[in-house]
Amino acid sequence: MKAQYFIPIVLLSLLSHSAAADFAEVSFETSDGGTIYANLYGEGEHAVALGHGAVFNKESWHSLALAMKEQGLQVLAIDFRGYGKSEKGRKSNAAKHLDLLAGIAYLKEKGAERVSMLGGSMGGGAAAQAAVEAETGDIDRLILLAHVPVNAPKKLTGNKLFIVSKGDRLAESVKSQYKKAPEPKRLEILDGDAHAQHIFKTRHGIVLKKLILEFLTE
Repeated sequence: MKAQYFIPIVLLSLLSHSAAADFAEVSFETSDGGTIYANLYGEGEHAVALGHGAVFNKESWHSLALAMKEQGLQVLAIDFRGYGKSEKGRKSNAAKHLDLLAGIAYLKEKGAERVSMLGGSMGGGAAAQAAVEAETGDIDRLILLAHVPVNAPKKLTGNKLFIVSKGDRLAESVKSQYKKAPEPKRLEILDGDAHAQHIFKTRHGIVLKKLILEFLTE
């Protein structure tokens, strides 16, 4: 019986080691004293910070992060406060935009010349709020994937790509936020009704991945 289970265990160990070799886990502090853990992939002057949805975590971006790394991008996939080992600071768990702003600062300290953001659903709302509060020029590209709306879309910074499924419950909200956002901006509406990161699990996932990679590297 031991021999029957030996090979799968060894393979699992090798796969785990291989995945870990693709990135380094890093941590940094937020402006309110919190501690954020993230997976850092690759190197490059153009870096991208990723903010996950409510039912996901930093590992949920692994496949996309590898594809970004292959395109020469540096990628920081964070765990928001309250997820994994990440801890909030003086402000509540609702202040997740501070986690992404801290990620941007971390990437710039590491030498990134340009920093972009991609956020899905909850993470999209955090990315949008971070883009509202960021200094002009801090955000190069901003990708909002079926994002939770923010109060001041007119103040969004960066070159913006809004993406949502046609049947998503947030589709009308995304369209409204897009209309209010300043140029440069672009809206892509995909077929289906999958929400945010769930789109990657559908047949439209390939299209979504292509849209994201082309926007970041064009």
